[in-house]
Amino acid sequence: MLQIVIWIVKLLENGMRTIELAGTQVPVVGQGTWHMGEDPRQRAQEVAALRQGLDLGLRLIDTAEMYGEGGAETVVGEAIAGRRDEVFLVSKVYPHNASVQGIQAACERSLKRLRCERIDLYLLHWRGRYPLAETIEGFERLREQGKIAAWGVSNFDLDDLQELAAPDCATNQVLYNLEARGIEFDLLPWQQRQCMPLMAYCPLGQAGAMLCEPALSEVAARHGVTSAQVALAWALRQPGVIVIPKAVRPQHLQDNAAAEALRLNEEDLALLDAAFMPPRRKQSLEMV
Repeated sequence: MLQIVIWIVKLLENGMRTIELAGTQVPVVGQGTWHMGEDPRQRAQEVAALRQGLDLGLRLIDTAEMYGEGGAETVVGEAIAGRRDEVFLVSKVYPHNASVQGIQAACERSLKRLRCERIDLYLLHWRGRYPLAETIEGFERLREQGKIAAWGVSNFDLDDLQELAAPDCATNQVLYNLEARGIEFDLLPWQQRQCMPLMAYCPLGQAGAMLCEPALSEVAARHGVTSAQVALAWALRQPGVIVIPKAVRPQHLQDNAAAEALRLNEEDLALLDAAFMPPRRKQSLEMV
């Protein structure tokens, strides 16, 4: 008999839903940082955006040593200075740094850029040449040292997670949006049965093309919201999903925070399914 999953959902003071991730209640809408820290001229705006996101209740911040080759972590470190207790901090390690010794050094570099002593959730960015057992050993050493509180993975397909077979793996972060629905066939249901939250990156697609789809625009018009808010609400209709859109403009941050409250009806979902077909068979995991 399949396990029946009941996701315990709570509300923040501002009314935003949270779910449990690595033993902590986190908002279902977080903040992504991909492409931050690449242009020094944008740094002040990026720092201000992350701080505004915290003010709006978007206290999960996701970053990686890969983003801007450490530049994004530096931006995050500046943004959370003096506010570390408000933040659930997620970062990721390069696969080529995922040996026992390599992961130790990479984590310490990330902590220095982030200006803090602990990462709440540390992920393997994708599978590389090092055996998973070696990477897990590195993660566990970091946890014993108090440098990370929990660990997980990113860009793992179902067979990867089954091979990992690690109950301490807190999450799997993957590409998930209306244009990339392959995980709905097997990976997402499996994670839901295992009570493993799924972090959806690029929930708004890439370069904005997806948001111009007429079906999204029609649903948005029905509800008096933006296409981006519909895209986020669509992903959040699934139990156990956390979205981590990147935003720099104040209005976009406000829209992202408000998207959690949007509920799509059956007619909305049918229209979106017609425009973005659900998977009917196993598909290779998409990555960007």
